[in-house]
Amino acid sequence: MKEILVKADLFLWNGFLIYLLLGVGLYFTVRLRGMQFRYLPYALKLAFTRNDRNAEGDISQFQSLMTALAATIGIGSIAGMATALMAGGFGAVFWMWVVAAIGMVTKYAEAILAVKYRRLDAAGKMSGGPMHYIEQGLGWKGLAKGFAIAGALSSFAGGNLTQSHSIAAAMHEMFSIPHLWTGASIALLTGAVLLGGIRGLGRVNAVLVPVMALLYIGGGLVILALHAGKIPASFLLIFQNAFTGQAAVGGFLGAGVMGAVQMGIVRGISSNEAGLGSAPIAAAAAKTDFPGRQALISMTGVFLSSFIVCTITVLVVCVTGVFGSTDASGVLLNGAPLVMRAFESTIPSGKWIVAVGIVLFGYSTILGWSYYGERCMEYLFGNRILPSYRLLFIAVAFIGPLFSLDVVWALVDIMNGLMALPNLIGLLFLAPVVVRESRGFFQMLEQEKSFTIPS
Repeated sequence: MKEILVKADLFLWNGFLIYLLLGVGLYFTVRLRGMQFRYLPYALKLAFTRNDRNAEGDISQFQSLMTALAATIGIGSIAGMATALMAGGFGAVFWMWVVAAIGMVTKYAEAILAVKYRRLDAAGKMSGGPMHYIEQGLGWKGLAKGFAIAGALSSFAGGNLTQSHSIAAAMHEMFSIPHLWTGASIALLTGAVLLGGIRGLGRVNAVLVPVMALLYIGGGLVILALHAGKIPASFLLIFQNAFTGQAAVGGFLGAGVMGAVQMGIVRGISSNEAGLGSAPIAAAAAKTDFPGRQALISMTGVFLSSFIVCTITVLVVCVTGVFGSTDASGVLLNGAPLVMRAFESTIPSGKWIVAVGIVLFGYSTILGWSYYGERCMEYLFGNRILPSYRLLFIAVAFIGPLFSLDVVWALVDIMNGLMALPNLIGLLFLAPVVVRESRGFFQMLEQEKSFTIPS
């Protein structure tokens, strides 16, 4: 099974899908004149200050961003980046930055379409995302259903299995708690929140995400400050290995340039989800007056997850010199345990920061992806399927810790690829709509006294 999954993973991510992902992002970058760089400061200000209480939607803009970040600033930013280093070397980080820089405009395009084409479902809740803008904007119901199927399956894989597995690994490392017990606890807590729907998710994530981000980022910055002299060499290592590959070190077997490119892009999209089509599902539920306003806020999620959290993770592993280390049994450290070793090497009991971060990151990611899966299932089968979906989702959280790490990440990459393909095709053919909506929105911003269009 593992060999089959690995081959399927390589088939999806060894060429065409990578070029499509980068191509769509570059196309929007040119058509929108690099708006992700010109509007980023304003977008960040908007994300943390604006709240359109009287606009249509189910949750506030901040709660929408936190729900999206709950699914992006997660295990992918910690364990995911560690596995990227072990498979592609430090050069993978450079390509993660590249795909993130391009991905910001892709996420903007996804969100503007999600809000434009959103609708009220049978229960009176806002529903939107790629399945809706593909069907309504292009009339391609088959492609829309293909995305919804992949999105529902991905909610079980990347949105559930990886998270519960990493949480269980951290709890076993810290307290020797059996994986099955952790799985049962996650299932119970997930079930309790799912009963509250998107409003309950928004309230929980609006508290969890800032707390966990500040805790993890704060600990990482302390370590970097204590090893400040090694930071320039770390950046040099990243840039050099991006184009030369990386030789073997410690237990690390080494990686070529193509391995760095592939792992940087695959883990990058797993972390920031730009082009994946998941985040616009949360954006569609936000209270906002204009689609472009929420699109800018959604765009900031890529910057926060990739350029802040992921970069801190990588630099901490690099400056502490734990890359290539092994555990007491001689097994090469990978995933969350590698990052825990890095924190522990500098901060007394530093692995507690990582362990708590992983638990909170992982749990909030499970909650965020449960909503994505629900919207996909509701699109396919209607509201009647949601109780059954929730029960199955809770069951997967329970058994997730029992899967092997290699199988889990292969499943994540495959499901991400199957989601990204129909979404990217939809974005490409709906580009005229994105450009038209954006031009009108940017002209409106010019007329607002509080904003000056960047040159």
